[in-house]
Amino acid sequence: MKKTQIPSFIVPPNSTVSLTKDYQTDFTPSGLKKREGRALLAQIVEKLSDLQGRLYAQDTYGVLILFQALDAAGKDSTIKHVMSGINPQGFQVFSFKQPSAEELDHDYLWRYFKALPERGRIGIFNRSYYEDVLVTRVHPELIDKQKLPPLAKGDGIWERRFRQINNFEQYLVENGIVVIKFFLYVSKEEQKRRFFRRIERKDKNWKFSENDVKERAYWDSYIYAYEEVFNYTSTEFAPWHIIPADHKWFSRLTVGQIIYNYLDRLGLHYPVVTEEHKKHIAHAQKMLEQEQD
Repeated sequence: MKKTQIPSFIVPPNSTVSLTKDYQTDFTPSGLKKREGRALLAQIVEKLSDLQGRLYAQDTYGVLILFQALDAAGKDSTIKHVMSGINPQGFQVFSFKQPSAEELDHDYLWRYFKALPERGRIGIFNRSYYEDVLVTRVHPELIDKQKLPPLAKGDGIWERRFRQINNFEQYLVENGIVVIKFFLYVSKEEQKRRFFRRIERKDKNWKFSENDVKERAYWDSYIYAYEEVFNYTSTEFAPWHIIPADHKWFSRLTVGQIIYNYLDRLGLHYPVVTEEHKKHIAHAQKMLEQEQD
């Protein structure tokens, strides 16, 4: 199979991003077909399985993967396909819904701290703490439910939260937690087509919510809020990747390739066996050979 260069779609730190001008939702590399893309993803999944085994055995790094997107962009299916070859003991997926009464009695990052991956494991946040600078920005009435003191919700709240999130992610990276951030960028037209499919297919009805359609009325507000997120929180230590999501096969392939690149750069390896441990292994082997059947 021919070698295909998959872009990283990275948001350069300290840049000013326009989603509509700088990024395409329907991009695919010239000459790359859907069947070839699926075959490439299968190869990447196999490589990820090996790297995840090394990550788990080495027990030094943790990996936190964040997925953000507008509705119907394909977060669930991307996670399913890219992580299909990973040992279930080696990763966890957390989907964050509206905060509970207990969570509202804590700071907004509290529930995410609790879900961070251990060393040796991959943690996936299907939506994340970025909801607290996205949904709450589009629907500011939600801020009132967070029981904040006046100074915490006054002027400059979003800039403060961007700073807090950057500090949080830098803290994680400096302590061995790799942070990988994806925004699956789907067009409004493609979202509408996917909503219709969810309505028309009975096996997809459970995924459809009337509220999803109501949120389309805030499309421009969400786009602006996301651009602000990218402009303030795409950093050297935790940059954003804006993934074209109109073609699910390509967004899955791209996400898989980017995750592989991050893990490959860590130089993961199985623990070196000491001479003392080798002696124990040899002794155990001898004992097994001497057993009477």
